[in-house]
Amino acid sequence: MRGGGVEAVVMNYYRHVDRSCVQFDFLVDEDSTIVPRDEIESLGGRVFEVPPYQRLPRYTRELEILFRAERWPIVHSHVNALSVFPLRAAKRARVPIRIAHSHSTSGRGEHAKNAMKAVLKRLSNLYPTKRFACSEYAGEWLFGKGASFDVVYNAIDLQAFSFSASVRAEARSELGLVGDTFAIGHLGRFMAQKNQAFLVDVFAELARTRPDSVLVFAGDGDSRPLVELRAAERGVADKVMFLGQREDANRLYQAFDAFALPSLYEGLCLVGVEAQRAGLPCLLSDAITREVDVTGTCEFLPVGDPKAWAAALSQIAEAPARDRSLSKHERLRFDDYDIEKAAPKLVACYEHLASEAKRAASA
Repeated sequence: MRGGGVEAVVMNYYRHVDRSCVQFDFLVDEDSTIVPRDEIESLGGRVFEVPPYQRLPRYTRELEILFRAERWPIVHSHVNALSVFPLRAAKRARVPIRIAHSHSTSGRGEHAKNAMKAVLKRLSNLYPTKRFACSEYAGEWLFGKGASFDVVYNAIDLQAFSFSASVRAEARSELGLVGDTFAIGHLGRFMAQKNQAFLVDVFAELARTRPDSVLVFAGDGDSRPLVELRAAERGVADKVMFLGQREDANRLYQAFDAFALPSLYEGLCLVGVEAQRAGLPCLLSDAITREVDVTGTCEFLPVGDPKAWAAALSQIAEAPARDRSLSKHERLRFDDYDIEKAAPKLVACYEHLASEAKRAASA
């Protein structure tokens, strides 16, 4: 757990499931940097730390010991291609229900990581008894075309992300955004996949013609110092804000005028759904599945062409101000992403799987 999108998805579901029917315990690597332990424990869950997966023999051995000791009926793995390892340990420990959940894919530039993923993908169907994915694209990527899997949407609290003019005014004031300052927002963990350094290059192009613009980053991670250095090198450090890890994403979206996500790859991208719900114009990498385009208004651009992104942002900045409140028809498009509806579906799925496993064991 490092404060990324997958963690946000899991916690969204955990907050909204009926915990009198289903309770979550969390198994996290010891090198996790952002574990909401207090919240998890306040909701009745427990946190178990295991060695990081890079120490593979210890990682799998300690997982198997835990699985045998705790006798969880369901192990739901959210580590994408790496799910091979915890689910293998779960099978050895005779855990009856083993769920592999695909949240991501692969992209250009990460050669060593992609080579490892290519090997693990071949084993991805050996150990799960059930397969989930955040999108059709992510499911086919991990499990293969024609494989059986269920799409479990990256659901959110829709009301929390709905546009509010009063919240916008407050959030912009808190960030020091005055007047018509054009604010481009980005939320995400600082890592190669998210391609934030490219976004700084985009902003440097935009700032030449739009000096009244700012770029706002929310999130943290290993590559943040490199992105900060890039902002200084491009001469825009005074116009780029690094907010660090935030717990008020819903308020931040209100303060922005556009949202940009130039990721090299994504399974779906939770932040794209959140930004659209807040009524924001969204510029997304063309490596991201079009399934994320809930409103039909997202623009997909190639990474590697900062001028094209800067031109698209400039068009947004120059367009007349529009009402960001969604119409009833637009709001209906988000039904699949409504956590109030999605959480009970997940509980029902767990209960059905558990019931089937009990019947099979008694047969």
